[in-house]
Amino acid sequence: MDALKRRLARLLAGGFGAGHAPVAPGTAGSIAAVLTGAGLMTVGPLALPCAALVASLGGLWAVEASGEARDDPGWMVIDEIAGQWITLLGLARPTPAGLLAAFAVFRLLDIAKPGPVGWADRQHGAAGVMADDLIAGALGAGILWAARTRFPRVFG
Repeated sequence: MDALKRRLARLLAGGFGAGHAPVAPGTAGSIAAVLTGAGLMTVGPLALPCAALVASLGGLWAVEASGEARDDPGWMVIDEIAGQWITLLGLARPTPAGLLAAFAVFRLLDIAKPGPVGWADRQHGAAGVMADDLIAGALGAGILWAARTRFPRVFG
């Protein structure tokens, strides 16, 4: 049972394969999240928030159960998926410009790690692995929301 639990955890933590991209697995995870997130946004108003919550909580479990929470390996992209979905919450609807902006803003925050994102990145364990991307996602959602209030036709 432990082997099955670990395999399931690694499958979820790896973004169902997105984390095994040969180049830039974090970016691959974010691209997968933008595409699936756009689809979720068309399902109904609660689909994306619920998916983001499940990915966040499921990610905490998966990172811990994978046995590699201490190292935050590159293949582990559930944190990018959850953070990217949170960023998408700043959009009212999926427009091409909005999706591109959501991707760019999240990746910039995830890579640059300003302020609280950098602090969270230095924490240990599953919470540390997940927290920097969740905070980057919240900041990204705020940025998109502000852009949407100024340019509603562009950002949905």
